[in-house]
Amino acid sequence: MTRIIIFNKPYGVISQFSPNPPHQTLKDYIPIPGVYPAGRLDTDSEGLMMLTDNGQLQAKIAEPKHGKTKTYWVQVEGVPTDKQLLALESGVDLGDFITAKALVKVIEESADLWSRNPPIRERKTIPTSWLELSITEGKNRQVRRMTAKVGLPTLRLIRSAIGGIRLDGLLPGNYYELAYPDFIKKFNG
Repeated sequence: MTRIIIFNKPYGVISQFSPNPPHQTLKDYIPIPGVYPAGRLDTDSEGLMMLTDNGQLQAKIAEPKHGKTKTYWVQVEGVPTDKQLLALESGVDLGDFITAKALVKVIEESADLWSRNPPIRERKTIPTSWLELSITEGKNRQVRRMTAKVGLPTLRLIRSAIGGIRLDGLLPGNYYELAYPDFIKKFNG
């Protein structure tokens, strides 16, 4: 029977089980043998990760060729202009590739959002804004590279959804197991 774990990865945790001092790893949070990450989140990113013991499902979730939407809450330095938002939506030339079209909108910081430890750096003279950015590729540090390229450096990055699976109040460091039929229904929904 396929096992699926939904996990909210805290900031500073490495997306692997093998030890990597001084960082914590998935092993510090998920005591379930035989499951592996379906995709990665950088150490300095937070949020939704899925783990499974099914290699085919792992590929379907993680590989960009399957086109599954990944949604991020992105705290950026500055206030986005219409031109910057359009650039993110249209595709950004990152030098080694041009990103596919994205969905982007300015959002308010959620009242339910947990604090990050350590907190982001704040500059008194430069405001910050939150974006919700949805992409289908998920290449290495793609969201950070996109926002930086349009002049909105990322300060905090939280993956909030993959397909129809959302964080929905799951706090950092916590996880739950989702039955395969429920996963398929939500993931594709």
